[in-house]
Amino acid sequence: MSQRDEFIEEMKAKLDEWNAEIDKLTAQARQASDDARVKYHEDIDQLKKRQAETQQRLEELRHASEEAWDTVRQGMDDSWELMRKAFRDASSRFK
Repeated sequence: MSQRDEFIEEMKAKLDEWNAEIDKLTAQARQASDDARVKYHEDIDQLKKRQAETQQRLEELRHASEEAWDTVRQGMDDSWELMRKAFRDASSRFK
């Protein structure tokens, strides 16, 4: 397997993990008080938005030409960092 394929598979696995984490946070939000639930759902909506953006970047990465690979990978890295930050921020509020 090429480095490119390995990177794509690694990113897909991480997205799958984060989808599971979003599901856990959604379950926690259902248990929260009404006021907290509203805030939790705002956080979850933001996470889902970031997840969709990251998924789109992954698709672009899969189909990128060799010439565009570095540029598209940088976009993926940027998207990934935004997703990680959104998770960190949401997770700190869910505790």
